[in-house]
Amino acid sequence: MEVSEAFLRYLADAVGEKGAKTVVSALSLPASVSVRMNPSKAGNWNEDKVAAHFGCGAKKVAWSPEGWLLAERPVFTLDPLLHGGAYYVQDSSAMFVGEMFRKAAGQGRDLRVLDLCAAPGGKTTDLAASLRSICGDSYVLVANEVMKQRATILAENVALWGDPNVIVTSADPKAFASLEGFFDVIVADVPCSGEGMFRKDEEALNQWSEDNVALCEARQRRILADVWPALAEGGILVYSTCTFNRRENDGNVRWIAGTLGAEVMDMGPAPEKVFRTELGYSLLPGMVPGEGQYCAVLLKDGEAGRSEGKAVRTEKCPLLTGEVVMRRAGDLQVAMPEAVAAVAPKLAALRPISMGVAVGTLKGRDMVPDPDLALCLRLAPEAYPAAEVDLQGALAFLHRDNLLLPDAPKGYLKICYEGVPLGFVKNLGNRTNSLMPVHRRIRMDIK
Repeated sequence: MEVSEAFLRYLADAVGEKGAKTVVSALSLPASVSVRMNPSKAGNWNEDKVAAHFGCGAKKVAWSPEGWLLAERPVFTLDPLLHGGAYYVQDSSAMFVGEMFRKAAGQGRDLRVLDLCAAPGGKTTDLAASLRSICGDSYVLVANEVMKQRATILAENVALWGDPNVIVTSADPKAFASLEGFFDVIVADVPCSGEGMFRKDEEALNQWSEDNVALCEARQRRILADVWPALAEGGILVYSTCTFNRRENDGNVRWIAGTLGAEVMDMGPAPEKVFRTELGYSLLPGMVPGEGQYCAVLLKDGEAGRSEGKAVRTEKCPLLTGEVVMRRAGDLQVAMPEAVAAVAPKLAALRPISMGVAVGTLKGRDMVPDPDLALCLRLAPEAYPAAEVDLQGALAFLHRDNLLLPDAPKGYLKICYEGVPLGFVKNLGNRTNSLMPVHRRIRMDIK
């Protein structure tokens, strides 16, 4: 792959001559493939289980407790576990942002987190899994994407992951300024010049220029200045890009610290083969698996503190574990975790795309379960009878083909593959009516 002299100069300035040569050589190699398991659905996977499931060699991602590198790229579309949210296909270097978040966030306190530039959802789902481990059910994660079309994709991936504590919004960063001191942590994986996309996207290479780097640097600063009031004093900013140059990385971190008011946090020694810059960490293709990522962590000036949420009354919903706050939107019943319901009034102005989990729609005396309920982490195991299907049956369901389940109870059934719920059908005995949304169905040939 040929790169410009200007790019080489910027790269060498950031990571040294040796590092620059390593990166450029790696750009001609195939991209790596990696997945991150959903611990609330997939359970514990070891190397043998991962290799057996994906049909290829597998190796642990050093900085992700649930991340795995695969020796080959399987046909993910034909894996029902992907459609059930049991794992997410994510670049291994991008998983490093989750590791920095876990180190910075600590343990045992309720947190409000904003994933500012969240689509398509890789970092959001990583943060959600980390927060569930850190906080139990006492957290709120707002996943925001300003581009409406990308926000729709984000909402879909959040629904598949199944965490009802994630709220999806599509707002300009400046819209968050009114939520003064609201968030304990903001993760900002800001739009960048995309040097870490060169191997996967030739257009990113063609669009690279010094002018574009300067444009990205200015845009990143605007985004951060706009959202800065929403971060509580003493709060944490996890700043990241998928680019390598100094201007968009260490340069912007220095600007944040000096202009907005923050201290760069020392997150400890860099993991093996991760390049330690002056103020952060750079994951470079050729040195580590993955396409590349930069990450730094800052602590906002001031004494720790934030605004509190509203007290809410919870109740037991027989379809869900634990207590929730029930809301109605017409005939649609929506359940919210207590932490989400407590802050919902403050977030109303952002017009969230999704919040909590849609439970179902009332049709006369019948409650028709919402497809997202089947995917929810808090679906009660006894809420609906489960129909375990084999691979062919799971693919038929995901293709929206008719399933015959003569031995299963009549009524609404939860279709499961390897114990992971995929969705609902209504079993009529001689046929089933699928509740799988048309837009989610597999369109490729499954034969």
